[in-house]
Amino acid sequence: MQRSEVQENLKWDLNPLYPSDESWEQDYQSCQELLPTITNLIEKMFDSGDDLLNLFQFEEKITRNILKLYMYAHLNLDADTANTTSQTRFSKIINLYSAFSGYVAPITPKILTKSTTEIEELISQNESLQLYDTYLKRILKEKDHILSENEESLLANALEILNASGATASTLMNADTKYPMIVDEDGNEVRLTNGLFAQLLHSKNREKRKEAFEKLYSSYDGIKNTLAKTLYTNTKKNVFIKNARKYRTSREMFLSENEVPEAVYDTLLKVINDKIYLLHDYVDLRSKILGLDEITAYDMYVPIVDDVDIKYTIDQAKDITLKALAPLGKEYISILEKAFNEKWIDWSETEGKRSGAYSSGSYDTNPYILMNWQDTINQLYTLVHELGHSVHSYYSRNTQPFIYSSYPIFLAEIASTTNENLLTEYLLKTETDPKVRAYIINHYLDGVKATIFRQAQFAEFEYRVHTAVENGEPFTHESFSELYAEINSKYYGKKMNSTNEIKLEWARIPHFYNSFYVFQYATGFAAASALSQKILNGDEKDLENYITFLKSGCCTTPIEIMKKAGVDMTNEAYLIDALNVFEKRLKQLDEVLK
Repeated sequence: MQRSEVQENLKWDLNPLYPSDESWEQDYQSCQELLPTITNLIEKMFDSGDDLLNLFQFEEKITRNILKLYMYAHLNLDADTANTTSQTRFSKIINLYSAFSGYVAPITPKILTKSTTEIEELISQNESLQLYDTYLKRILKEKDHILSENEESLLANALEILNASGATASTLMNADTKYPMIVDEDGNEVRLTNGLFAQLLHSKNREKRKEAFEKLYSSYDGIKNTLAKTLYTNTKKNVFIKNARKYRTSREMFLSENEVPEAVYDTLLKVINDKIYLLHDYVDLRSKILGLDEITAYDMYVPIVDDVDIKYTIDQAKDITLKALAPLGKEYISILEKAFNEKWIDWSETEGKRSGAYSSGSYDTNPYILMNWQDTINQLYTLVHELGHSVHSYYSRNTQPFIYSSYPIFLAEIASTTNENLLTEYLLKTETDPKVRAYIINHYLDGVKATIFRQAQFAEFEYRVHTAVENGEPFTHESFSELYAEINSKYYGKKMNSTNEIKLEWARIPHFYNSFYVFQYATGFAAASALSQKILNGDEKDLENYITFLKSGCCTTPIEIMKKAGVDMTNEAYLIDALNVFEKRLKQLDEVLK
């Protein structure tokens, strides 16, 4: 389908950003002309409180303007990636943003040259600077970890070299490795790719799954020495930087970026290890349903519940969404209605449109959603997920000042996953067909398996690797594989045949080059589970606390924001609550399938 064939009510409305391309160009030119002013403001930023305020306010003005320009450019491009006008416009805004980043780069280093007392003196000179107190304290708290100006410059210039191991691994896996040929399910001989591999792991034909699994890992076996070197070097790089910046551990360094205490990480691993028998129960149930005496890694993705023939039109999806999310209150529902009525959503799949789905927006725009709608239950889940992001953004941007309006990545998936959990509860109450109910329950179980257990497994692996390297231990492909096999065996239990291939899985996980990131998937999913239960089973105060969380942006630390929402993520209770729901659903699935 061409975009011109799509009904206007199924396209997002970008007129609130700019009524025409010409108005975008005019705003772009004006913004570009203002950039040099930043240099003069930075030069005298500490002359007085008024001068510091002038800099902050001018920087905010330009930032908001650039973000609005960017939104118009990127949304238009994603709607039709082949449009050359949109391509050119997007390139222009990226260049403008790059230039702007260069102009404002000196601000943080200059703030770090000042003591807390000096900053407080400047704030006292102008009452309006109180707004920036938290922002400035966040910068100053890193003062002990900031190097001299020359050292910082050397480190910045060396980052491309220091990060080369991750780039090398990506190039090796995605460009230079030639995966073997395989016969796909349509009988065509094709070259195996990571995408085809994922598809074949869902095949009902076990021999086909096994063949794909063994052939893919045979390729990684051929490059395991190089990938072990890149992962070890990446870890050594992290240890080098944490030593230079005087952090106690690499993990502390990475978690400090989001103001997350290490206790959150430790609590996750402790609870998962204490409750690992639940994943064993899941594996046992999967093997029983598949009729296997022994289950392997390539049996973990094939559907154990057949796809259900249930379809939802866009209008039906809207109706179900409003009903499923009704426990979030009238105000929340009114925002969803705005999303539907004011055309925040680009629904239809069209030629040249970016694939997938996302929520995107800035402080001065609607939180737009891109969809590629198909009438499936998975698309219904995607819709409520992206609406969770958009309403979260809407609340925070309409409640917080610009500087505190963006919620941190640690909290990003909580609102969206809470919506998914509420949809699951609604569907289980309203769907009576056992096949549909089994599909919904299995959808939830697979989500917990992939998002809580599997991401915790990855988190444990990278933590143990970093701890070992910090203690001076070297790593080869043998030691990486030995450690990974040990952890994998612990997580999946005796029913799982941990084949030789799975011990090489560490070699193909790109997230290991984005250190201490994956644990947030697990904590976010668990927090969402706890919050959805509070919303459904709690009182008005629980709902009020949740809405307060949505409105908080980054006004304080993410841990404090979550405490106000009713979940202490340094305490194990929220994780146990989430896994209790998992255990309940395991029993439900067993009963429904019987």
